[in-house]
Amino acid sequence: MMELKCRIDGVSAAYVRHYRQFYDSLLSLHFKFNDSDSAGKLVLDMNSSHNCHNNEECRNHLQKPCFIATGSPNLKNALKIHIEPELLQKDSVLKLEGREGLVFYKGGKLVLSNRALAKFIIGYKKDGRISELSKLLLSIQGEQYSVAGSSLSSDVIAACIQMGWLESAHDILDDVEAAGSPMGRDTYMLVLSAYQKKGMQREAKALLKQMKKINLHYELSDDAIHKHILCEETSNSVGKSDLAVALTQLLKDENQTVIPLVYNFNSSIFFFCKARMIDDAMRAYRRMCEMKIQPTSQTFAYLVRGYSSLGMYREITFLWGDIKRFMKNSYLVVDRDLYELLLLNFIQGGYFERLMEVIGHMNDHNMYTDKLMYKNEFLRLHRSLYRTLKASDSRTEAQSKRLEHVQEFRKWAGID
Repeated sequence: MMELKCRIDGVSAAYVRHYRQFYDSLLSLHFKFNDSDSAGKLVLDMNSSHNCHNNEECRNHLQKPCFIATGSPNLKNALKIHIEPELLQKDSVLKLEGREGLVFYKGGKLVLSNRALAKFIIGYKKDGRISELSKLLLSIQGEQYSVAGSSLSSDVIAACIQMGWLESAHDILDDVEAAGSPMGRDTYMLVLSAYQKKGMQREAKALLKQMKKINLHYELSDDAIHKHILCEETSNSVGKSDLAVALTQLLKDENQTVIPLVYNFNSSIFFFCKARMIDDAMRAYRRMCEMKIQPTSQTFAYLVRGYSSLGMYREITFLWGDIKRFMKNSYLVVDRDLYELLLLNFIQGGYFERLMEVIGHMNDHNMYTDKLMYKNEFLRLHRSLYRTLKASDSRTEAQSKRLEHVQEFRKWAGID
């Protein structure tokens, strides 16, 4: 996907409108995984990359027809897409279907919709990173990559106030001021009147002092503030701004979401493991952990099968460590199927210490273990392993411990 993006980024600005749906889909994918930083980078790259190819040689190279493999580069017979960046002409009869959800084409540029801005606001607010949101707003505003244009920051502040997020609105106000681009008097008055209306006198006084420092304190009598509050109440009675409506709808959609995000991650991990794209599967798993989304027994089962298909038994021992940690620190419930999967793989890989740990966990939870199945698997792979070796014959401490665990398993499985 990123290789495809690099090719599309090389298209000249005259043809960028044909790739609106691509950027819309890629932005949606970043939001799906709550990756606001990558989404923000994509927005900033969305137009600048099409205007910065002054190097004619580089530009010609990027616009040459090429084949791009889909999926993992490790696949021998992967499907390929034939890309001809300049194939679409202005008079092309090809019309991409689908509604414009996050990205619009306007004024010769790709710009963000209010829905996309709302996703950024909610994403950064949930992470407690309003300062990062402010930086993004200033960057977008500077390049006019949004439908709001130069009033973007003030529109976001107004929407936050309408949503009741006064602290976030004030934080953005401070960040914009600190960046050397203070907002106009009306925006400050908007926040001030919201504080007055909520009875937050301490915050209102602090904002007044702030306004005096940048010479916005003139004509701030009580009557003027009261008049501004009445004006705001009148405008609010008419209705919320488009951005505030988008925020409200997104929050409503999130509350109505039935399928937890964990199932989306599990679906992705299953696909990657099935295609033997284990690195991609682990990236999805690590992202899952970063987002503090609780992995399920199914998550680990997919990963174990993925590693097993590649014969990477050592990595399964690391997964077992993660499983034990999640069982200890959270509410992960490991089912019998996952335990059996671990047992078979530890026998195949020869990790008998881990094998006995799993057996111990199963005994602690009163789970049935098919000793005959594990016995047959052991005899198939390790029939003569340490059969005649005694503890006194061990050369190293590691070999001595391994012998101890093998003998322990033999005794448990009833192997003479």
